[in-house]
Amino acid sequence: MLKNADDRPLPVASVKEDDEGVPVSQKIRERLKAARQRFNANDNIADFMNPGELEALLDEVEVKMRGVLDSLVIDLENDHNTGNTARRVAKMYVNEVFRGRYVQAPSLTEFPNAERLNELMIVGPITVRSACSHHFCPIMGKLWIGVMPNEHTNVIGLSKYARLAEWVMGRPQIQEEAVVQLADLIQEKTQPDGLALVMEAEHFCMQWRGVKETDSKMINSVMRGVFLKDPNLRREFLSLLPRRNG
Repeated sequence: MLKNADDRPLPVASVKEDDEGVPVSQKIRERLKAARQRFNANDNIADFMNPGELEALLDEVEVKMRGVLDSLVIDLENDHNTGNTARRVAKMYVNEVFRGRYVQAPSLTEFPNAERLNELMIVGPITVRSACSHHFCPIMGKLWIGVMPNEHTNVIGLSKYARLAEWVMGRPQIQEEAVVQLADLIQEKTQPDGLALVMEAEHFCMQWRGVKETDSKMINSVMRGVFLKDPNLRREFLSLLPRRNG
């Protein structure tokens, strides 16, 4: 696969790239298939999009969303509340709640661990906003990240953990996979001796539909390195998390 100077794969051209009538989603899909790249709901596909295509994709989603509303027998011509709903929904999906699929990872300024810090650091709670890939219903919750650095660990600003979380969670997800994805990313960026993540979230696919259970939350964790091997460190991390209400 061809790569650019940042070691990212270059978009793969399709034989139909110059066809005016080809939807932009089809062009992007053909590049992904040509490169044998997965494009599941929780994958980032920014490397396979060209400048200007995000706006074109938004326009395409708007047209198809109007078709969905038509099929729901909503009078888009005369209903003053839904006349521009298709555009608003398209902007919400492409530019906001699923933005993590279509844009590059946030840039991080990394610093060497000059002071050779090797004490437990906890960041959180970080607000998590995502959507389940089964029903596209919101997932809202909190995330805590524990890092055990070593002298070779790259140090990043505290706000960058939140930005990485926002980028990963800004895709249709299931919580179990999202936390693992984020852990893999932080591990790659910082190379600590240990990494621990705990996420607690409400799932509107349970609260708004289905069983309509309003009090249930899902809590899951990922432990890496010394957090996995040392029960005392793991216990210290968990004990330092704020007590959850209810």
